[in-house]
Amino acid sequence: MDRTPPTEPRQSWTFSREVNSEIRRAAETGIYDIRGGGAKRRVPHFDDLLFLGASMSRYPLEGYREKCETSVTLGTRFAKKPIELKIPITIAGMSFGALSGNAKEALGRGATLAGTSTTTGDGGMTEEERGHSEKLVYQYLPSRYGMNPDDLRRADAIEIVVGQGAKPGGGGMLLGQKITERVAGMRDLPQGIDQRSACRHPDWTGPDDLEIKILEIREITGWEKPIYVKVGGARPYYDTALAVKAGADVVVLDGMQGGTAATQDVFIEHVGQPTLACIRPAVQALQDLGMHREVQLVVSGGIRNGADVAKALALGADAVSIGTAALIALGDNDPKWEDEYRKLGTTAGAYDDWHEGRDPAGITTQDPELAARLDPVEGGRRLRNYLNVMTLECQTLARACGKSHVHNLEPEDLCALTMEAAAMARVPLAGTDWWPGKPGF
Repeated sequence: MDRTPPTEPRQSWTFSREVNSEIRRAAETGIYDIRGGGAKRRVPHFDDLLFLGASMSRYPLEGYREKCETSVTLGTRFAKKPIELKIPITIAGMSFGALSGNAKEALGRGATLAGTSTTTGDGGMTEEERGHSEKLVYQYLPSRYGMNPDDLRRADAIEIVVGQGAKPGGGGMLLGQKITERVAGMRDLPQGIDQRSACRHPDWTGPDDLEIKILEIREITGWEKPIYVKVGGARPYYDTALAVKAGADVVVLDGMQGGTAATQDVFIEHVGQPTLACIRPAVQALQDLGMHREVQLVVSGGIRNGADVAKALALGADAVSIGTAALIALGDNDPKWEDEYRKLGTTAGAYDDWHEGRDPAGITTQDPELAARLDPVEGGRRLRNYLNVMTLECQTLARACGKSHVHNLEPEDLCALTMEAAAMARVPLAGTDWWPGKPGF
């Protein structure tokens, strides 16, 4: 008699339990799924690259005796007052509305303590953030919510948002339960009513019009403020080239691993390119125009640690920007709220219904009782610590490669573990001197 235990029935890879569950949910409700966060699928990322380090052919720096600088200046092309940062890590735009006032204050406090900048996000400038941010970048989005010339002048830089990594070609969402009296007043919206931002700016239809808008903003701000242009990771070569042509001081490039407060799941998972795939084409565009390092490149989308920072810089970026990681540093998805996450039908580390405004950590909510759970002073301290650790990790890797400044890292310091990463980053596959598409092969 065959006593071999029966094998568990195999489920379809195409129609997995998760896929089937989503089909049933869509059939039941008739609406698409909305969530926050970034892509959850595995795509080539910085983990697929390794630093070679120094040995005989390269000479490392002694960590306790020789300096490795980390400063970066953004906006040196046209602005009278470029932004000078102590570290090459900035805080990405996250709106008041998506985040609580305490969270915005904590981001400003932490960035200031670490010597870097934070960014407003959609919906205007809050006094919590302006008052605690030594360097604040003001986002100018298609919605124009909260936009006014006075706040443009109060900012230290202006970031014109053309696209976002989580949803290139799509606008933002803010559901009615998060549109409180204050949020509605700042955005000139009816209280408690769902809103969806426009997906394109009403002021222009192409890059030639963008050039006019940039000049208009420069006139409003007396040519003092650096002008950033932020694009999603869709067509990085051409978008970077067009941003430079339009007169940008800084290009911000956001890959598909970048997060969002709320959009369709189908956008997050199926639109855009991985951050790793976007950097080299953007750098190539800057080099072809003779603008690399004159127009600074800031990369965002899935940056988590100092190794990610160092690898982005080695591929040609001037700085990086973090969003989701900064919220986690503040306390988002903290296991201490596990019981409350379970009541919401999820678990710590997986909560992504930020649009519902019920975040137990008090970060992505407008509920006053929940928001009070986040102490902005303590949150700022935690963010400062996290930024300092990331910077130290980046310095450690740069020293190991013999570099006295993190900007001296270069593709030659890297190798790739997979064919995909080698092709995207244009660095050799480990153990070879070849990558897919290398000229001459």
